[in-house]
Amino acid sequence: MSRVCELTGKAVLTGNNVSHANNKTRRRFLPNLNNVSLISDTLGQTVHLRISANALRSVEHNGGLDNFLLKARDEALSVKARRLKKLIAKKREAAAA
Repeated sequence: MSRVCELTGKAVLTGNNVSHANNKTRRRFLPNLNNVSLISDTLGQTVHLRISANALRSVEHNGGLDNFLLKARDEALSVKARRLKKLIAKKREAAAA
């Protein structure tokens, strides 16, 4: 399982540990990923995703999973999230018509 957020695309970064003696050793900065269940209002079901804590805050700020996905760029989303976005857009379009 890769360490990548399914909604924002936030992934592992690399850098250096720098000691007091200025010795540099490589290290990894891991994203704060959590397994969460989010509710899609349009689809009327829960969705299990592995997202970062920052993405969870962004979802809440945008008014839920549906609004967040419709505003998000496709490049940042995982395959699962892109499928969800298409389903939500199609269902909203059908409801509007």
